[in-house]
Amino acid sequence: VCVDHTVGGQRIKWETNLVELDYKTYLPIFIDGLRELEEPYRFLAIQGTVDLIEMCPQKLVTCVPHIIIPLKTALDSHVPTIVAPVLRILQIMMHRSPRVGQALIMYYRQILPVMAMFKNKDVNVGDRIDYGQYKQVRLGGLISETLELLEKTGGADAFYNIKYMIPTYESCF
Repeated sequence: VCVDHTVGGQRIKWETNLVELDYKTYLPIFIDGLRELEEPYRFLAIQGTVDLIEMCPQKLVTCVPHIIIPLKTALDSHVPTIVAPVLRILQIMMHRSPRVGQALIMYYRQILPVMAMFKNKDVNVGDRIDYGQYKQVRLGGLISETLELLEKTGGADAFYNIKYMIPTYESCF
């Protein structure tokens, strides 16, 4: 993998076909890289994870047990610029493969405590403009969207498990 600098911006140039990669090995490595703050490592981690998810969503469900520790480690950093991409990655995974939501239920105890901590972390700016909304770095909104997606894709028991970990959560149904 390498960074390809084009006129439209940066993208990742893959040396191998993504379908042939062992996702149980490479997806946790890229997700672990989400903790990086220095460029180009940050770009490679975020874009590489998104590329892997987009290319083979059918392989995601089998990778869930392998990616929980890197996800938990990134969420436990408590740094908003790290937590926000992790939440977006979780959302992309559930959109591309709804069965991921069901597979994540047994790992709620690992990933939901940080969400409970930042759930109400929205800023009341009054009449001013919140530029963080455009950049999607408002953790409160991202967490609410992620919890709703977890509930929608997680099946019948998802709401009760979310409610157990985050008592202030209200159902989206």
